[in-house]
Amino acid sequence: MKISIIGVGLIGGSMALKLREKNIASFIYGIDNSKQHIDEALDLKIIDAEANLQQGVKDSDLIILAIPVDAARKLLPNVLDLVSGHQTVMDAGSTKAGIVGAVKNHPKRSRFVAFHPMWGTENNGPKSAIAESFSGKAGVICNKEESAEDALNIVEGIVNALEMHTIYMNAEDHDIHTAYISHISHITSYALANTVLEKEREEETIFQLASSGFSSTVRLAKSHPEMWVPIFKQNKENVLDVLNEHITQLRKFKSALEKENYEYLEELITNANRIRGILR
Repeated sequence: MKISIIGVGLIGGSMALKLREKNIASFIYGIDNSKQHIDEALDLKIIDAEANLQQGVKDSDLIILAIPVDAARKLLPNVLDLVSGHQTVMDAGSTKAGIVGAVKNHPKRSRFVAFHPMWGTENNGPKSAIAESFSGKAGVICNKEESAEDALNIVEGIVNALEMHTIYMNAEDHDIHTAYISHISHITSYALANTVLEKEREEETIFQLASSGFSSTVRLAKSHPEMWVPIFKQNKENVLDVLNEHITQLRKFKSALEKENYEYLEELITNANRIRGILR
């Protein structure tokens, strides 16, 4: 099939590489506001040609929106305006309720399938794209009952080609769960990085003493605000709920240390160790 990818960065580029490798895509158009991204994607053979929105949508069987969630929310209705009854549109956004809500009453709503590949890194741009990125990860399809059967079948085929395991959820539940297992991790990482940068003024010391534990915990702080501010904005209520609980947990650790209650500190750590049985 012919595919247009709107946003040829990390996620869009990685999807393109894998779909080409699996012979799902016979031709891939790239649509991006960044000329640099287009040029890099062409050089890396991630895409076959650049296109504008109208041309890319018109000439494609599948259109993939792999852009920040605020941009996807605005652009998706325009994309659906351009598609016919045999074309399929999917996104790859990290929040779903706002995007699904933006086209709830669109006459071509059934041509859209809401999708979230549960993978990402702190890097961006087509040079960071990796074909095997999604293998073994969860691919979440939201509100599948609102999508046409043939469109849903195509996206399910894409998820299989990406070698992901499919999970079905409604958009609201998805946003609650991702606030807990993804969005709060980024806020924590940003906050830790700011804490260290505020208190440890010697950058060379940070570099020399940084352990693997610190590096892995703060890795997400390298993620770009262009992507994450819109995510926090669109999932504000859920993120605030999780953040309040996280602050409560931090206060428990602080109180245990202040009161020299090391038995309680051990209880907190032992309880946290239960995550071992879930994440292996």
